[in-house]
Amino acid sequence: MSKETLFALSLFPYLGFLWFMTKTKETPRLALIGYYLLLVFVAVTIPAGIYAKIHYNETLANIDWLHGGAELFLTISNVFVVLGFREAILQQKKNNQ
Repeated sequence: MSKETLFALSLFPYLGFLWFMTKTKETPRLALIGYYLLLVFVAVTIPAGIYAKIHYNETLANIDWLHGGAELFLTISNVFVVLGFREAILQQKKNNQ
């Protein structure tokens, strides 16, 4: 199985994860947004990788400005997840006092 096929197939479990996280009303809103933003990262990374291969005949990882731009979306996603769970923890502490 190629890495491209494996990458495409990995989307289905992640979509299932998102479905369950969305159904659960306990998931912090910002964290949920962060998890959905990860799909933006995937949507940006695929065309960036294709562009790197066609235009530079290299992998995305070897074209710093493209790779960094794509990774920015991963960073933003992670920040939302962390802030969402941080907010939930602080709210839980406040409720327990």
